[in-house]
Amino acid sequence: MQKTLAVIGGGAAGFFGAINAAESDPELQVHIFEKGNNFLSKVKISGGGRCNVTNACFEPELLVQNYPRGKKELLGPFYIFNPEHTINWFAKRNIKIVAEEDGRMFPSTNSSQTIIDCFMAEAAKHKIHVHQQTGIQEILQLEKGDWKLISSDKKEYHFDQLLITTGNSQQVWNMLKQLGHTIIPPVPSLFTFNVKDKRIQDLMGVSIPNVSCSILHSKLNTSGPLLITHWGFSGPAILKLSAWAAIELHALQYNFKLQINFIPEFNYQTCLEILSANRKTSPKKTIALTNKFNLPGRFYKSICDFAEIPASLTWSDISKDKMQLLANLLTESIFQVTGKSNFKDEFVTCGGVKLQEVDFKTMRSKICPNLYFAGEVLNIDAVTGGFNFQAAWTTAFIAANAIGLKKPRHE
Repeated sequence: MQKTLAVIGGGAAGFFGAINAAESDPELQVHIFEKGNNFLSKVKISGGGRCNVTNACFEPELLVQNYPRGKKELLGPFYIFNPEHTINWFAKRNIKIVAEEDGRMFPSTNSSQTIIDCFMAEAAKHKIHVHQQTGIQEILQLEKGDWKLISSDKKEYHFDQLLITTGNSQQVWNMLKQLGHTIIPPVPSLFTFNVKDKRIQDLMGVSIPNVSCSILHSKLNTSGPLLITHWGFSGPAILKLSAWAAIELHALQYNFKLQINFIPEFNYQTCLEILSANRKTSPKKTIALTNKFNLPGRFYKSICDFAEIPASLTWSDISKDKMQLLANLLTESIFQVTGKSNFKDEFVTCGGVKLQEVDFKTMRSKICPNLYFAGEVLNIDAVTGGFNFQAAWTTAFIAANAIGLKKPRHE
């Protein structure tokens, strides 16, 4: 009798899992169920419509450092399928994945449609049955360990094995609870900080190459580029902090104090020493025009204005108090955050199936036989840069090969 697999969720992990399962076992009959109007909708909008497929971080030990949740569990899987394998998988299908300076990797066409077309073509090639606008409303495990699914239009389907790839679906999480799984409550991850402050007023679009930022009175801190927006702060440093501090910031209802060092190679004391030295080296130069730290001009002027340092004031005339204030503003500025905003359209949450209930050698449930997981339905999330997709490819690939009962093979 022919073996059957149902994949619930027609996104990145769902299609990747279905395609690789069909390749692993050509006799396997595979069905994908998607409740929405479109398959691969998140792939479509990813990376501004370019699809940030993965990241040029090829060492598993370094790769896992980008996962606030899933770091320990993903180490082994990344030895089996990591960004290098992702690149090779697409290369075999005549899609070139190229890296940008910051490590993000995109199809050479710069179009997410390239990835979507690839997946749809592979699904057709392997005769995968795709069901659009077909949500699953009930999941029942039968006595022999096989599955009965009841769809939104009340149809019944029977399958030997089940792969869940629905991402952040509360409805599916509720069904998994009924099957005995623990669901870690979801909270937002990867978001920007809402800040209203004179120091950044009218500076929308100004980018500072490297800052260190932390949640005041906590050990949570990150570094990287910072972008000033109309609403407050964004950029890699902020997005990383939002991911690593997702649970804590949710508990604080996104009202907290953010401390930023705009020149992280210096602390308050070393900054003050450099400013003091300007009295000897540049006594007649004006402070507002002596930007020794290579900060964006508009930003440095705004900091001087906030410190009430007149544009005409020279280093020889600055008071000790003003110099200390300037050093403080550059290295220990504190901002009140009053809320968050989504990062573009790429809404990410942490939370999902408890990782201790999944065997990461196979992505099989430890609670229910013949049940597998891949992607963001698990309590896995990453910082921005292609890492969330890589977790989807990796977990889907491992699940697919376990379902096909074949050892992982690389192309």
